[in-house]
Amino acid sequence: MELRVLRYFLAVAREENITRAAGYLHLTQPTLSRQLMELEKELGKKLFVRGARRVSLTEEGMLLRKRAGEMIELEEKTLAELQQDGEAVSGGVFIGAGETDAMRMAGRAACQLRREGARVCCHLYSGNSIDVTERLDRGLLDFGILLGPIDTRKYDSLLLPAKDIWGVLMPAGHPLAKKKSIRAEELWDEPLILSRQGMIESDISRWLKKEIGQLHVAATYNLVFNASLMVKEGVGLALTFDRLVGTGGESGLAFRPLSPKVESGMQVVWKKYQVHSRAAERFLAALRAQCEAAE
Repeated sequence: MELRVLRYFLAVAREENITRAAGYLHLTQPTLSRQLMELEKELGKKLFVRGARRVSLTEEGMLLRKRAGEMIELEEKTLAELQQDGEAVSGGVFIGAGETDAMRMAGRAACQLRREGARVCCHLYSGNSIDVTERLDRGLLDFGILLGPIDTRKYDSLLLPAKDIWGVLMPAGHPLAKKKSIRAEELWDEPLILSRQGMIESDISRWLKKEIGQLHVAATYNLVFNASLMVKEGVGLALTFDRLVGTGGESGLAFRPLSPKVESGMQVVWKKYQVHSRAAERFLAALRAQCEAAE
């Protein structure tokens, strides 16, 4: 498969119309149709269901769309690394993370590089640990910022000197908002909005003192901003980290920590034996310096 043809395929998948995709790609419609048919022949799979006005992806086409996007992204990442200036440090640093206040340390490291004259662009990807490690393994990320234990056979790591505090995000007028902290048994009869990562995080499971199936789970989330909107609408109370959602002023929200306190440490990880670009090396060095200064 040629990357050029995969770009054609992705354009058609996006436009859902061969004529529009051909115009976008500055190709004739017969040329684009022929390229797609040759791709299907090469793979031995039908990728599109062709209708009168619209084309849609088959299951095999949806799989190829995901993989082709990753291949194009990896190509662009590799080219950016190879095309760095000989002297100046420049290029992209690709970082994946869940929502955590520890991302501030990555921001400080990036600012330090810019003050030193490096032309580094940080490309951020938000997702849970499964999403981030999958992209790390595929070479699409330089670093991941992860919660909890990691597979030391696959990854090297740097422990961040920062702790995220678990608590409950709730409407400001909720009765529990009058308390300074929240005990597990006070949530047993409440509708809850749980982090999918938190549901498998052993510290939270132990703190709740109940199996997930014994709780009233109203919703789950992987990004807390959308969960905060559900809280505002009265769907339930969200277990989340502190300092991720604004609770002051007219936000209508309140955050109360768990009792006893539950904290989660974060670490930056990267693939063992990975050869980093100079931009990624400098970023990691700046991040180490930030960690040492914070100790």
